[in-house]
Amino acid sequence: MTSKSKVVLSLEGIKKSYQMGEVRVDALKGINLSVNEGEHLSIIGPSGSGKSTLLHILGLLDKPTNGTVSVDGTDVSKLTDNQLSYFRGKKIGFIFQAFHLVPSLNALENVALPMMFYSVAKNEREQRAKKALDRLGMGERLYHLPSELSGGQRQRVAIARSLVNEPSILLADEPTGNLDSKTGDEVLKIFDELSLEGKTLIVVTHDMNIAKRSPRLVMLKDGLVEKDTKNK
Repeated sequence: MTSKSKVVLSLEGIKKSYQMGEVRVDALKGINLSVNEGEHLSIIGPSGSGKSTLLHILGLLDKPTNGTVSVDGTDVSKLTDNQLSYFRGKKIGFIFQAFHLVPSLNALENVALPMMFYSVAKNEREQRAKKALDRLGMGERLYHLPSELSGGQRQRVAIARSLVNEPSILLADEPTGNLDSKTGDEVLKIFDELSLEGKTLIVVTHDMNIAKRSPRLVMLKDGLVEKDTKNK
């Protein structure tokens, strides 16, 4: 954690509505949330609470109907679509339940892929990808395809990929959902280590056992923040 708190993510008055035929669905009804640099929090809530919608807005994958989203002091509503894509790739690292690895690329190529969009030279891409995989215990699996890796190994590759552009925020969506309990625990220990290193980490989950590992817990209900508490 940094000695002086710096806000890296701020949501103010976030509302999100969808029109489904003649029915209007208010998924988020006024979310205020501030995340400091180096903070580790979990967002939890039952099905229909607005978790998925909030996840997409936190990750700049969707835009709110009302309200302001700021990342590292930048109001993202002021960005064009191209600027937003560039900004998102630099500022936010994603870790998904389904891994989302490219099947035809090996582990090294999958991790190097995000850097291609930022004109990073090939040699540097490979060096940074190798370093990221090494630190996650995947140094012996650099040239394996996703189909040749276990679920836990694939998630380690996905975590390495999320780190390679050195984003301000790591956003994990049900990161252990496709893993057995032992492998899932290994992945959560990696998150604990990243948190101790000062990474800003937001985990979206339905599993209270996972959420309890975070120092801060944000609970959603019916599109609103019901609780925002410290776990420890």
